[in-house]
Amino acid sequence: MATPRTILCVDDDPDDRQFISAEISRIDPALTVIQAHNGVEALEYLNTAKTDHQLPCLIVLDINMPLMDGKQTLSRIKVDPLLVNVPVVMFSTSSNPMDKVLFQRMGVSMITKPSDITNLNQVVRQLLSHCA
Repeated sequence: MATPRTILCVDDDPDDRQFISAEISRIDPALTVIQAHNGVEALEYLNTAKTDHQLPCLIVLDINMPLMDGKQTLSRIKVDPLLVNVPVVMFSTSSNPMDKVLFQRMGVSMITKPSDITNLNQVVRQLLSHCA
């Protein structure tokens, strides 16, 4: 069961997490953003959320992170029957076309991080469109 007002933002860059979280809150103050620094923290949060029946409505996942990167984290999410239907958006600086193909095959959108924060509002609105 998803909790429609929670988004899990997973990124090792504290500035990126803060920019995304602040913009989400500015666009829709009713949304709660949970932050995780890497895939290990994200999966720990998701395991607790499964137990509490409080899954996020969206997971925003960076690709390049320490301990467990976004691809590994996504693979773990996609094999879990309780998490498989939670929308995931890969949000990264990567412009690798092979990444886009891989994520598309997995049923996941990939959005490239803006090079500066002037486009952040538009990008966050695009992210939020995945949160039903």
